[in-house]
Parts: sequence; structure tokens; C-alpha cells
Amino acid sequence: MTELGLFLSKKSASKAEISRKTGISKSRISELTLNPSTQLRAWELYLIALALDVDPGEMFKEMYKDLSLKND
Repeated sequence: MTELGLFLSKKSASKAEISRKTGISKSRISELTLNPSTQLRAWELYLIALALDVDPGEMFKEMYKDLSLKND
């Protein structure tokens, strides 16, 4: 499962409802939630956040909280 998949699971979000609200196909939503090699586009994250009624920045921070810059 991807970071998006985990986030949606925590929110008990329906993939079908997100697809309906955003216009992103159900198959693309499934791919984004199940396949770690699939790249999530910024506009997709933004639309999904709007569909969930969450702040896109907070959603981004939550999903990628484990990322950090390399130490010099």
C-alpha cells in the first residue's frame, strides 16, 4: 500500500466517492493507493484533498513526513 493508500485508509475514504468528486478514474485511484512505483501528481493530490475536505498542505505533510534532506 502507498502513502496515499494509508492516508485514505485512516480517513475511511471511499475510492469510488473520491473518483466521482475529482474526475480521477477509479483505476487510477486504485493504482495510486496500491502501487508504490506510481507517481502521484501534485494536481491529483490537490483534488483528492479537496474531495476529502482536508488542507492539501497538511495532507502532503502527513503523507511524506518521513522524508528529509540529506545531511552534508
